Amino acid sequence: MSGRLTDALYGAGWAVVRGMPERLARHQFDAIADVVYARRGNGVRRLEVNLRRVLGPDVDERHLRRTTHLGVRSYLRYWREVFQLPRMKTAEAIARMDVIDDWRLREPATSGEGLVLGLPHMGNWDHAGAWLAGTGVPFTTVAERLEPASLFDRFVEFRESLGMEVIPLTGGDRPPFEVLAERLRAGGTLALLADRDLTATGLEVDFFGAPARMPAGPAALALDTGAALVPITLSYPDERRTRLRAHPRIDPPASGTRAEKIQVMTQRLADAFAAAIAADPQDWHMLQRVWVADLDPARLPAPVGGRPA
Repeated sequence: MSGRLTDALYGAGWAVVRGMPERLARHQFDAIADVVYARRGNGVRRLEVNLRRVLGPDVDERHLRRTTHLGVRSYLRYWREVFQLPRMKTAEAIARMDVIDDWRLREPATSGEGLVLGLPHMGNWDHAGAWLAGTGVPFTTVAERLEPASLFDRFVEFRESLGMEVIPLTGGDRPPFEVLAERLRAGGTLALLADRDLTATGLEVDFFGAPARMPAGPAALALDTGAALVPITLSYPDERRTRLRAHPRIDPPASGTRAEKIQVMTQRLADAFAAAIAADPQDWHMLQRVWVADLDPARLPAPVGGRPA
């Protein structure tokens, strides 16, 4: 019953919110965000704990609460835009994206060497996907399976409508690493959310001065196939636009084992994310546990440097 209700609510979001005037939807979602923040449920409290790590242990409590409140509004904005993206023309999706250093992703995307874009949960990554596909770079991404299956199918259909190829993280006909490596060797592009480990095969990295776990997949795929690894970060500069920044590509170290090279590349990816999150902390939508100290020790996998399962 809970799964069917969740699916119905998302379905209603796409059906109802999609047709709302944007200004009205913006006001309504801001109001919902204010209520969600005031109730201080588990997600809001987790976001605040994460932002405390970003802002530092000595952060002023009023500033922390304000940033968390803005973060909840930013997160609800993401959902409002997701529900309204299907009605947006490709030209409008492109026009609403401010892009910094676009050439850093265009060169490897058109060279045939393959490209891995690693992103944190910032801004609106679905809008970024619509922009990327709309400007001539088709790409493949991975989706975490959601329950019920009908909800997962809704998100796959939504993302495919924006021009993405969607590979399930689990339950597919072939292991996702194998499929993704195949796409890269054919000169394709991948876009992978990479600031939270979903596979229990993550690497431990330094993130805002403390150990955190992030997926090895983006670095491993780039290293194994010779593809470029480029960090991408997103933020909201105003109430209508999204800003995308392409960071310098991360090349493999000249020496070391495969595991050591993947570790170094993943750390550099985490460093790029940290710099962007520090600049726009309210636009980092991380309502889950990331840092090792916040995880249940009994559930922690052993550190690995190999291929994700």
